[in-house]
This record gives sequence, C-alpha cells and structure tokens, in this order.
Amino acid sequence: MIATWPCPGPDGGTASEYALVLEGAGEARVLIVPALFDEGNRLRRYTVETMRALQRLRIGSVVIDLPGSNESLTPLSCVSREDWTRAVSAAVAHFGATHALAIRGGALVCGGAGVPLLTYAPVAGAAILRQMVRMRVLSAREAGREEKAAELMAEGRTQGIVLAGYALGPALVRGLEGAEPCDGRTIAQADIGGPGLWLRAEAGEDAGQSAALAGLVAEECRS
Repeated sequence: MIATWPCPGPDGGTASEYALVLEGAGEARVLIVPALFDEGNRLRRYTVETMRALQRLRIGSVVIDLPGSNESLTPLSCVSREDWTRAVSAAVAHFGATHALAIRGGALVCGGAGVPLLTYAPVAGAAILRQMVRMRVLSAREAGREEKAAELMAEGRTQGIVLAGYALGPALVRGLEGAEPCDGRTIAQADIGGPGLWLRAEAGEDAGQSAALAGLVAEECRS
C-alpha cells in the first residue's frame, strides 16, 4: 500500500512524502531506511522483496522516501544530512515502528531513530562520495575533460556539486563526508550470502538473499 506521511522539511515546515507499507500479522513493524542515491535505485526491488519476505514472517514494514529522493518534491540541493535524520525520527513516530533497518548509506541518518536498529552492509559517507566523484572524473575523462577529485570535493563543500546526476548542496556534502554508520546490530553481506546487489549495474533482486535478510531482521524483532 502506498501511503503519505508528514515529513519535516528543510525549511522548517512539513512536506508530504511517500512510503510503501506492507502490514504484518504481529505487533512488530520495521521502518526501512533505503540506500542512498544510485544504490537506492539498484536495491529498490530487493528492498521490496525483503518487505514481502518479512510479511510472510508476520512482520510489517515501511520503506520511506527521504526528502529529495525518489518521488519527493523537495529539491535535493536544499537537503542536509540532519534533515534526513529528522525525517527518519518522524517516520518512526508516525508509523509506530518498533525497529529500524537501514540499508547501506541509510545507516548514516538513523541517529534519532529511537528504536532498535539493524544496519545492513553499512557504508561510510566518505566512501559514497568518493565513488560518486570517481564516476564523474571518469565520465569527464571520456568526454575529453580533466577534472580532479580534490577540486571537485572542495567545490562541493562550498557551492554544492552534481554527482551521478544528483544535485548535492554544500550542507549535504559536508554532512556526508564525515558521517559514519549509526550504532546498531550490523548485518554483513557475508551473513546473507552471495554478492551485494548494489554492485550490479542495474536494479536486481535475489529471493534467497531477501529471505535471509528478512530472517535475521525477524530474529531481532522477536528477541
């Protein structure tokens, strides 16, 4: 079911953001904070399949659009990491989540979740930015231009920058650059089995991996 929820916006107001909700038969409900940027696109089908696997285990789940992502009307260039942290906290309260699951870069914005947190294959903010900058440098080189990673990062910190098609404002660049995954029970890819689907060029799914991830989340919900 597609739902909307009142999300605190960068301007201090409230915006209506989308969420996908799958109800469970028990009391547990997991808020899923998706991976960021292109990894979020590549893992979207996998995330939804994990939600279905949780539902088969009688556990409800909700995956949210963060401000500036997916169907959000909030410009990404206006968003900071703190805005995403506030959004996660608000979503936990609005949907009555009992637990949170953060996927990859989603683990960078769960500091205010206030419920038991699981982080799946968490990644540091600096690593995300390095990969996006590397892609831009290679793309420029193929087009006959020379760009340097250090200069791009300096530009991003002060003026903002477009990386992989995403217009990141300076506050988001600075916030992500020093961000580390929030504390929680970590689920490594080795615990799931198989290669991480975020490494694929296109969106994909793996029923076995989704079932394994859902099983570990269910264990936490029932402990």
